[in-house]
Amino acid sequence: MSIAEYFRKKHLTFITLVSWFLLFYIIAALVFWFISLETQNKQMYVFRVSELKKDDPTYYNKVLEFDKARRLKSFQYIGEGSTFLCLILVGAVFVYRATKRQIVLSHQQQNFMMAVTHELKTPIAVARLNLETLLKRKLEEPQREKLLRNTLQETNRLNELCNNILVSAQLEAGGYRLNRQELNFSQLAEDVLDDCVARYPQRIFVPAIQTGIYVEGEQLLLQLLVSNLLENALKYSAKDKPVQVSLEVEGKWAKLSVADEGAGIPDEEKKKIFTKFYRIGNENTRSTKGTGLGLYLCKKIAIDHKGSIGVKNNTPQGSIFTVTLQSV
Repeated sequence: MSIAEYFRKKHLTFITLVSWFLLFYIIAALVFWFISLETQNKQMYVFRVSELKKDDPTYYNKVLEFDKARRLKSFQYIGEGSTFLCLILVGAVFVYRATKRQIVLSHQQQNFMMAVTHELKTPIAVARLNLETLLKRKLEEPQREKLLRNTLQETNRLNELCNNILVSAQLEAGGYRLNRQELNFSQLAEDVLDDCVARYPQRIFVPAIQTGIYVEGEQLLLQLLVSNLLENALKYSAKDKPVQVSLEVEGKWAKLSVADEGAGIPDEEKKKIFTKFYRIGNENTRSTKGTGLGLYLCKKIAIDHKGSIGVKNNTPQGSIFTVTLQSV
C-alpha cells in the first residue's frame, strides 16, 4: 500500500468516525429534548389538575380535558420527533454517501491522471526515438519501414486516447449530437477488425461476422465502441491467445461479441468496470495500459444507441463482452 493510499484511507476513516459521532450526538440531543418536553408536559398536567377544586361539579370533565390535551401534546412531540429523526437519518446517509462518493471519485481521477500521463509519454517517447533514429542513422529499407510502422502505431494510440477523452467529455456534458444514419454494421466491424489486425500482426483474431447487418447510429461512435472492445480484449489476454469477434442477428437485434481468454473478471467487478475511470487493481501495480474510459464509453455509446452491453465469463477462462443494438 502506498503512502497516499494509506493517508486516503485514514482520511475516509476519520470522516466516517466524525459523521457517526455527530449523528449519535444529534440523536441523543433529540431524545433528551423529547424526554424534557414530555416531562414538562406531565408536570403541567399535574399542576393544572392540582389547581382544580374537587368540589367543582365540572372537576372530572376538566381533568379529562387536561388529560386529552396532555396526550395530544405527547402525540405532537412523538410525531415531530419521529419526523426530525427520519430527516436527520436520511440527511446523514446522504451526506456520508456523497462524501464517500466524492473521495472515491477523487481517487479515480488521480488514477486517471497517472494513467493518462503514462499513456501519453510512452507513445511520444517511442515515436520521438524512432524519428531521431531515422534522422541520425542511415538504415536499410526494411528497418526504416519497421520504424515508420511502429511510429504510426504509436500515433494511432495517441489518436485513440484523444478520441476517448474528447468523446467522453462531450457525451458527459451532453455536447455531442448523434448524427444517426443507417449503417452497415457488418462492414464497420470488419473495417475496425482489419485495422486492428494491421496494427497487431502478431495477435490471433478469430472473426465470425455475419454480412448484411444494418443498424441506425453514429459511425464514429460505433467505430469507437468496437475498437475499445477489441483493445480491451488485447490488453487483458496473453499474446498467444486468440480474440474472437462475432456479429449476428437474433430477431430484431444485432449482437456483437468480443471474447478473450485472459484472466477473466470477478463477479463483484463486472458492474464496476463500466464506471468512469474505474480499473481493476491499483494504478501503481497494474501492468496493463489504459485510462478507465474505454468500457465506460462503450456502455455510454450503447445506451445512447438504445442498446445494451454486458459481460460474462468465457470458457475455459476469460470474458465475453456482448453489445446488443436494434437492427434495421
